[in-house]
Amino acid sequence: MQHTFFITATGAGTGLTSVCLGLVRALEQLGVNVAFCKPIAQRGSFDRGPERSTHMVRSTLGLSPAEPLSLSHAQEKLSQGKTDAFMEEVIQVFQQSAGEAEVVIVEGLVPLADDNYIDQLNANMATALDADVILVAAKNADSTAQLNERIKMAASLFGGLNHHRLLGCVLNKVGAPDLDSQQIVATEEPSEEAPSDIGLERIIASLPVFSDKRFRCLGAIQWNPLLVAPRTSDVSHYLKAEVLNEGQLLERRVQNITVCARTMKNMLHTLKAGALIVTPGDREDILLVSCMAALNGVPLAGVVLTGGIEPEPGIMALCQSAFKTGLPLMLVGGNTFKVAQQLNNMNTEVPPDDIERINSVMDAAAADLDGEWLIERSQVRLEKRLSPPAFRYQLVQRARAGKKRIVLPEGDEPRTVQAAALCHQKGIARCVLLGKPDEVRSVAASHNVTLPDDIEIIDPESVRSQYVAPMVALRKHKGLTEPMAEAMLEDTVVLATMMLARGDVDGLVSGAVHTTANTIRPALQLIKTKPDAALVSSIFFMLLPDQPVIYGDCAVNPDPNAEELADIAIQSGDSALAFGIEPRIAMISYSTGQSGSGSDVEKVRKATQLAREKRPDLMLDGPLQYDAASVPSVAASKAPDSPVAGKANVFIFPDLNTGNTTYKAVQRSANLVSIGPMLQGLRKPVNDLSRGASVDDILYTIALTAIQAMA
Repeated sequence: MQHTFFITATGAGTGLTSVCLGLVRALEQLGVNVAFCKPIAQRGSFDRGPERSTHMVRSTLGLSPAEPLSLSHAQEKLSQGKTDAFMEEVIQVFQQSAGEAEVVIVEGLVPLADDNYIDQLNANMATALDADVILVAAKNADSTAQLNERIKMAASLFGGLNHHRLLGCVLNKVGAPDLDSQQIVATEEPSEEAPSDIGLERIIASLPVFSDKRFRCLGAIQWNPLLVAPRTSDVSHYLKAEVLNEGQLLERRVQNITVCARTMKNMLHTLKAGALIVTPGDREDILLVSCMAALNGVPLAGVVLTGGIEPEPGIMALCQSAFKTGLPLMLVGGNTFKVAQQLNNMNTEVPPDDIERINSVMDAAAADLDGEWLIERSQVRLEKRLSPPAFRYQLVQRARAGKKRIVLPEGDEPRTVQAAALCHQKGIARCVLLGKPDEVRSVAASHNVTLPDDIEIIDPESVRSQYVAPMVALRKHKGLTEPMAEAMLEDTVVLATMMLARGDVDGLVSGAVHTTANTIRPALQLIKTKPDAALVSSIFFMLLPDQPVIYGDCAVNPDPNAEELADIAIQSGDSALAFGIEPRIAMISYSTGQSGSGSDVEKVRKATQLAREKRPDLMLDGPLQYDAASVPSVAASKAPDSPVAGKANVFIFPDLNTGNTTYKAVQRSANLVSIGPMLQGLRKPVNDLSRGASVDDILYTIALTAIQAMA
């Protein structure tokens, strides 16, 4: 039976939309089929284009909520005394949005001081939808006593704290600074301290509304300043700046702003990752030192030159190498003080097109919400369902249980350092960074990454000698001598592979700066394949909106023969099982069944037969065209008797050209997340990264590796 949660705010500035989207993500991660509905649009003064909540849900969660009704239409109906008729329209929007979902999250309206009718609208909608009600509150500028009173007043609109339909309250922005310091402009000496993690028990104890256990605190979402960091392009658009050098304007984020009134030597400490430098256009010294920071690997958010003063051509020429690192440079007409005031008034809400930030906000909110209690309340019967959020959530949870030690040979590479710090914080794995400790810490500092005190950093020179003799023993039959081994161990990937071979670590992840060959070759030489594996292959986990699917082999084997292709299929099926996916394996070709001929399709046909003979327990069929394997209506006409056609979730491609092209086309065209490549067939887990891998890509690959190590 469908269950509805109606979410509304205790007042303005609580982050209602963020909490609603976080609830959807939290329930999805736990395997619930959840829908979202925003019955009535409520546009803020900064809103342009489509309704924010509905647009965000469509662009990030793959859901299709109906278009909300306008607030002006609601006002008109209420003024005419047609409340019941209007509630019928609300129910229609709800039903169109809900579909067959088990749970529906409904976002209510934000109460405003001068619009009392909004409170009545919220109460009417909750009643009409027969929904459980959850409040969202944020302390903002209130005292604790004022916050308590605000929650109590909001609760009275829904029958009071003891009403059986009023479940509780979510506290948002816990630990946030005062409102005045939440603006985008930071001091020239921003605090290095992370926001304090205020305990949930302490918060509950300080608010009398939670003294009755029937009114629950359903989550305390910690304040994170990075979640209000706009893109440099957002700042540029807001200031109506002239872009002198675009660089990575769309990718970089403004974490703090330095308004330069000091001499150069007194502002050097502010040149850190995410800093936006605002300086008069005639301060060439500030521009040049910012460029030097960029050349030293510090990803500044950008430089804003004020006063409409454009640098001389000679100065711009000196800056060209820094511009090539992606440093954005902008020019505005106002004076520095005026620009600083403008920035202080900039709206910090998430723009509807900032998908990366929306996802980060949802993940942060979901982590602090009590989704399991809500599932209990809704009496949903959880089935084995793996949405992309649920798959990623399971990856992290399973990796945590293993506490595996994963070596990262590219230990001073910025993305790798960030991923290692995150893995440590989340408890995903115990990462070992190979690199000079001072250099690793310097990279971390320049990218605003706080490395935990107990994270492991190993200087390669301090351990290299202990692996020379074991490496000679492993490769003696190939004529390897000690001097040769010493030279090869200068490569940190080779050194890390020896650490894995000797059992000093449980897995290895590399490839952020090394090629696939650099990562795999040492593994083949020193780790070797499993006894039952004919070769090493790879798979990608493609996180489609409704389920994860597996593509193999898209990274290693250029043109496998039939025997090798059968082995890839078997390895991929076993990998699917290891990660909670019941495999339905499709052997992909340009022909389905017996309809085509030729050497390529015959190879796939033979591989299918061999795989079935070796592993009759696996559900496998081929040859199948991609549409016959994935689309039920096509399968019904092309392969009606196939146990796999129309519902395949493991796709085995006939060669690397087909596999790699398909995975990239699907990933880019559908704008979906792919995790991998994950290597199969080795005795111990070694995984390769794309050189364009994001921090999240590295993090999830570390999680995959940890789970492989557990097996």
